[in-house]
Order: sequence, then C-alpha cells, then structure tokens
Amino acid sequence: MTITQQQLELIAAQLGRQPRGLVDIAWQNKQGVPAVLQMRSLVDDQPFPTLYWLSSKDLYQAIAEIETGGEVKRIELQIEADDDLRAAHLADQQRYVDLRWKMMEESDRLRIEELGFTELFNRYGIGGIRHWDKVRCLHMQYAYHLAVGGTAIGRLLDERFALHTLDLQI
Repeated sequence: MTITQQQLELIAAQLGRQPRGLVDIAWQNKQGVPAVLQMRSLVDDQPFPTLYWLSSKDLYQAIAEIETGGEVKRIELQIEADDDLRAAHLADQQRYVDLRWKMMEESDRLRIEELGFTELFNRYGIGGIRHWDKVRCLHMQYAYHLAVGGTAIGRLLDERFALHTLDLQI
C-alpha cells in the first residue's frame, strides 16, 4: 500500500514523532486511520525485532487499561492451563518469527547476519519476548492480530473486550 502524506502526518501525531523504520501500514480501519505499522527489522544497525507496531492512540489507550487491570497475568495463567490455547499461542509466535524473516529486506537480513543478530531474530517472538509461553505486551500481540487477520491472543482480547468494535479516530 502507498502511504499518503495525510497518513504520514497522522502517524506522526499518533506516535508524537516522525516514524523511524516505517515500511508500510499493516492495518488501517475503513476510514483509513492507520492502526498498525510494519517496521524494519534493523534501524541504524540496531535490531528492532518488532515487526508490527500499534500506532493508534485509541487502541493503545484501551489496551493500556486492559493491561493495568491484570489481563496479561490472566492470559498467561490460561495459557498454562489450556493446552489448545498454549499450542495456538506457540504457533503464533513461530509464525511471527517466520513472517519477520520473510518480510525483511534482503539487505537487512545480510546486515543482521554480519552484525551477529541472527540468533536474536530466531529466538525472540512477538514483542521481542524470549519465553514464548508468556505474554510481554498486549499492544504488540494485538497489532500482530490485526496485521495477519487473527491470532489466539488477539481473539481472546476481542472476545473479552470487543477491541474490534472501537471507533478509531487517532
């Protein structure tokens, strides 16, 4: 997709700064409000293992309130107790790693190898987490969910908090 000047300005307003490492808009609502950004994996020779970044202030605030309410711990306990959820979550983590490599520019892939970051990009999952059975950040989990059209944790968030029904303005 081609990012318009208006979208770039909105993204800068969402982030409070000009975006660095922006590749594309991975998901936007029907009104064209960007909500998830696809990011480069290497910015100024520094690893940035977050493929999808949640840019919408409206979604960010809603998810921040959910996290403050202890939902990360509840989900982690559910992952421990529910074999199907655990398997789906671990599969989502592996898909994320695979997708990050697949979508990465060849020049970044070569530079990551040259700089010795290959293992980091193989080991770190959604939100840069090393322990794939945990949930580090619901913001990044939900960004991934929107970008790929569904993940186990994203579906839980939609079921429990109806995030998919929010009217995103910014």
